[in-house]
Amino acid sequence: MGRRILAILAAFVLALVGAVLVLLYARGADQRALEGAQPTTVYVSQSAVPAGRSLRDALAQNLISKTQLAAKAVPAGALTTVDQANEARVAVADIPPGTYLLQSQFGSSVMTQRTVPVPPGMLAISVSLTDPQRVGTFVTPGSYITIFETYAEKKFGTDPATKQFNDLGLKATSVLLSHVQVIGMGSSTQLPTASPTSGTAQNGQTQGNQLLVTVAVAPQDSVRLVHAINQYILYAGLEGQNTKVPPGMSIDDATVNKGTQ
Repeated sequence: MGRRILAILAAFVLALVGAVLVLLYARGADQRALEGAQPTTVYVSQSAVPAGRSLRDALAQNLISKTQLAAKAVPAGALTTVDQANEARVAVADIPPGTYLLQSQFGSSVMTQRTVPVPPGMLAISVSLTDPQRVGTFVTPGSYITIFETYAEKKFGTDPATKQFNDLGLKATSVLLSHVQVIGMGSSTQLPTASPTSGTAQNGQTQGNQLLVTVAVAPQDSVRLVHAINQYILYAGLEGQNTKVPPGMSIDDATVNKGTQ
């Protein structure tokens, strides 16, 4: 009889201990969930933040702003405060819009090397493009671009009709190369484009800072690119994911309002 009572007491104690442990675990889980849901201040880029822009200036120019995230969703190393201790730090590389900012994205100086290796079997060629021609600060090493060329339409011959056509000075724009990988954004050229007047530069080039954009191209495309660099006006378009640009697209002064050919 005494053994039965002891067994019942032992079972009761074990059940009580188990209930207490379950209760403590549930309370701990609730506390952890509550802590994970606590709002935390982080910073996000509202617009592109160019390399070299300080946190102080980026905040004053509304390039970055505060937002709230649940603590468990905050990226590791997120930038959570801008104060006198870090406001002078600058973006070490271009930061695209819509990015949760990390402390590691800001330092004492801009990274001098912002390149990716030249892919095997490819050639690296640099093109000097103005801000609009290279899509502002959105193109970075690793991006893929389409390169367009604008040139004067010319016919060969000496007959009056050919001369009359050439005298019209018509221009055309076509796709030179598509899906070209950018492997570097050089820093050796950072000068405004030369122009005798404000507004539009000579040959139709829009004014802005010139920057060397280094791309990787196949050997058979390298001669086309070098020739176009030396003879034509080039413009770049940043490709989105799964973008396919037909290589034969072109347009000229006569068809610009009628669609592409």
